[in-house]
Amino acid sequence: MSVKINIFIGFLFVVFFGNAQETKQYKIQTIAFYNLENLFDFEDDPITFDDDRTPEGKDRWTEEIYTAKLKNMAQVISEIGAEVTGTSPAVLGVCEIENRRVLEDLVNQEPLLQKEYGIIQFDSPDRRGIDVALLYQKRLFTPTHHKAIPLYIYADHDPSKRIYTRDQLVVSGMLDGEKINIIVNHWPSRSGGEARSRPKRIKAAQLNKHIIDSLFVEDPYAKVITMGDLNDDPTSPSVKEYLKTVDTKEALQLKQLYNPMEAMFKKGLGTLAWRDGWNLFDQLIISTELLKEDYSSYRFYQAGIYNKPYLANSRGRYKGYPYRSFGDGGYTGGYSDHFPVYLYLIKEK
Repeated sequence: MSVKINIFIGFLFVVFFGNAQETKQYKIQTIAFYNLENLFDFEDDPITFDDDRTPEGKDRWTEEIYTAKLKNMAQVISEIGAEVTGTSPAVLGVCEIENRRVLEDLVNQEPLLQKEYGIIQFDSPDRRGIDVALLYQKRLFTPTHHKAIPLYIYADHDPSKRIYTRDQLVVSGMLDGEKINIIVNHWPSRSGGEARSRPKRIKAAQLNKHIIDSLFVEDPYAKVITMGDLNDDPTSPSVKEYLKTVDTKEALQLKQLYNPMEAMFKKGLGTLAWRDGWNLFDQLIISTELLKEDYSSYRFYQAGIYNKPYLANSRGRYKGYPYRSFGDGGYTGGYSDHFPVYLYLIKEK
């Protein structure tokens, strides 16, 4: 039976089912994640390694460059999902931000100002001073609980040799009156090589799985979205073997995790490029409850990579790669070295 879907601006989905002439209207919300590629302010923080991102530092990171970077980030965020919903994301996870100040400056940019975004952010122990955070439209999402969970990794299994990295941010709240749980991640990088650094990301996956399992203990039917820059692909051991994601909806059991990004990755799509190859490090992974076909409450509809042409290099050696904001020659006028990712949740009106 054929299904024709017309999407109207303003949180309205209208579906016509073949000859049944049955009309259903749906609300729709965008949930997204974006790596903001080192969104630092231009002032020196004496307790973090941010010296390069200052006017006198190696990157010559001036107030003018900072302001231009904010404007670019705000433009992208304002457009994610807007062609379907008529607004920017209801909830947006971000990473590679220096502090709360840069987020306050970001949400006060003209494209986002009228959206009235709230901010949830904790200073993490990461030595570079970069954190994860959650932005949310106050009229659409109301946080009820939030906590930063530290990730403990030790060199040579020695507790005196802690490797400091980003916390995992857990936020529970009401999305248009329905409880949803969101975890924002930025797992350890591949610095030193993928294989050598893999145990760090496995530790991150184990912590993430523990957090999710704890949410399921409280409620086996919990709606959970874990998102972030995992520095691993959907088929990597950390994601498949330790987070235990699956790529097909049909076989899902209660308290399992579905990764809609895996099918995209297998088709050759990605969110960042390196040495003529694509990776899909930026992921949105959802729990079983969001996949039910009862649309009396919010359910998963579709996921995607926001890779509009202006977000990619248009020419040269790196044509098609994300148009990053900083390169060997300094500030480029670009956006980020990662494309954002998003998903739509829908429910019957």
